[in-house]
Amino acid sequence: MRPTTLRCCALLVAAVALAACGKKDDAKPAEASPAMAVTTVPARLQEIPREIRVSGPVAAREEMQLGVELSGLRVTGLYVDVGDFVRRGQVLLDLDARSLQSELEQAQASYREAQAAASLAQANLRRAEPLVAQKYISAGQVDELRAARDQANARVATVRAQLDAARLRRSYAELRAPDDGIVSKRAVQPGQIVAAGTELIGLIRDGRLEWRADLADAELAAVNVGDAVMVRAPDGHDVEGEVRAVPPGVDPSTRTGTVYADLPEPDGLRTGAYLPGRILVGNAKALVVPATAIVQRDGNPYVFTVDPKGIAHRMRVRTGTTANGVVEILDGLASGAQVVDQGAGFLGDGDTVRIVPAAASTAPAATTTPVPSTTPARAASESDAAP
Repeated sequence: MRPTTLRCCALLVAAVALAACGKKDDAKPAEASPAMAVTTVPARLQEIPREIRVSGPVAAREEMQLGVELSGLRVTGLYVDVGDFVRRGQVLLDLDARSLQSELEQAQASYREAQAAASLAQANLRRAEPLVAQKYISAGQVDELRAARDQANARVATVRAQLDAARLRRSYAELRAPDDGIVSKRAVQPGQIVAAGTELIGLIRDGRLEWRADLADAELAAVNVGDAVMVRAPDGHDVEGEVRAVPPGVDPSTRTGTVYADLPEPDGLRTGAYLPGRILVGNAKALVVPATAIVQRDGNPYVFTVDPKGIAHRMRVRTGTTANGVVEILDGLASGAQVVDQGAGFLGDGDTVRIVPAAASTAPAATTTPVPSTTPARAASESDAAP
């Protein structure tokens, strides 16, 4: 090989080596992420409104099951439908009463006949009594007339009782509302032949509803008659109520008892709906933390504590009542423990944090994802382009 060619090859190798050294010098390592700035607050005892959250069905406070007392008669008139408001004494349905009307008329005729016979017997006795003193009739004859008068009066009483029974049976052909209320069901159609004792119409007395909640024996002990109740309606608004009755005991098999709450103004609630509610049982001291300190992960509530080295640790807790921006801690945290408040939602277990005063804290989003000034890939490309 010629000397000129050898010199050219040596220069080319030196240029490549210098370029490689320049790339290593220009590439700078990425800066480490700074610790997130957070604030902490102590878990403290505070008096909060105590409430019991539970779900239960809405039902009629008093639902009357109405039927007729006669069998084998056909419905000839039906005057109400589901949802109608009815007044006390209003006729709800009529039965075919032709045979009952005939019996009533026969009883009325028999009563008039018995009254006439009693009047005649009384008149005969009245005319005979003066004749005894004049010896025109004997005392035995007067006794017979007096007995006939008493027999006629007894016949009147018997027929009058039969007349009352016929009137009562005739009244059974009309089903009347026993009280004001709302028709909740109708299990009969015009022309149907009905049987005695069968429920034909359901009536919610006075349209009043109640909410029923099954509580464990420990919760039941905290509830008293008159406690306020808030039932969440399907459209999201709360319906106010009041505890009407608390059972004196619990079911031995389920260890629960049913609390009954009046809903004076149901405001669109319907029977059968299964709705969540809150029973307000007064105020009590409880261990609380700010609601912002609670982080939901995997469907469970957690809080973050910080050790002396600035490492965040996630702790699972059991929560209770939420009120006035604080959450009750039932288990998992001791009183006075410092928990992360601002920034808790951006933390993971084991993250490095920096505790700052609440006024000096910065937005978590601004400190969690620092951007390096120059990435290694970009530095390499710039060194390649350098002369």
